[in-house]
Amino acid sequence: MENDNKKGGAMSELIRPVSNGKVEPKKNSADNTPTSSLGKDAFLQLLVTQMKYQDPLNPNTDTQFVAQLATFSQLEQLQNLGQTSTNTQAFSLVGKDVVVKTTNSSGDTIYKQGKVDYVNISGGKVQLSINGNNYSMDDLSQVIDSYFLILQDIPNIREKINLEFDRDEPKDITFQVNMGKGDYVADNVAIVIKGKVIEEKHIKVEGNKITISKEALAEFEPGIYNATIVFNDPLYTTVADKIAINIKGTPSEPKEPEEPKEP
Repeated sequence: MENDNKKGGAMSELIRPVSNGKVEPKKNSADNTPTSSLGKDAFLQLLVTQMKYQDPLNPNTDTQFVAQLATFSQLEQLQNLGQTSTNTQAFSLVGKDVVVKTTNSSGDTIYKQGKVDYVNISGGKVQLSINGNNYSMDDLSQVIDSYFLILQDIPNIREKINLEFDRDEPKDITFQVNMGKGDYVADNVAIVIKGKVIEEKHIKVEGNKITISKEALAEFEPGIYNATIVFNDPLYTTVADKIAINIKGTPSEPKEPEEPKEP
């Protein structure tokens, strides 16, 4: 009889339902294994089970049950506090740029970035609305400062630029900048050297390339000058410490002082 039961069990393992022409895999009991976290419902069930199966010859005292009930009450308060903290954190994200981690229909992990429009709380679950879609608070991956995003788009000069101009063999000088992108792109610049604004006719802008004419540079005596660049993006981004111009060559002859006019 025992062998028959074993055979029957073995046969039941061999017989599986078929779906779409494929044999469905055996369900693993490990898939239903509870997590290691102990919620208040599980704690209450343990307490009830303990009361139900306690030793009648050595029952727990009222003091022990009161202590366990107090522990249960503390657990419930901590869980409620944790939920309140999660809700508060979600509310603070409204209007901020965030990145959420989710999966597509193929099961691939993808990241979505956008601004949180509003927070939806239903059935104890917190969802963030981003670009018209709701994402679980658990999917939150990053919170990005809005000013940081602006810094990525505004015009800039990442590295120090050292230029040379020879007064004895004058040539236009050209250098590269980042004119910005998106809502913060610039299409023109103003240049200030030693407090003097270079006339617009001496500046040429072609994409990210800027050229200063030799006529404008010839007005400066030999020396090293820092050039300040002001972009015409919406923020009028100003870069004052990235461009140095070394002007070499013969200095201009000093002008003779004018003789005082007779009264």
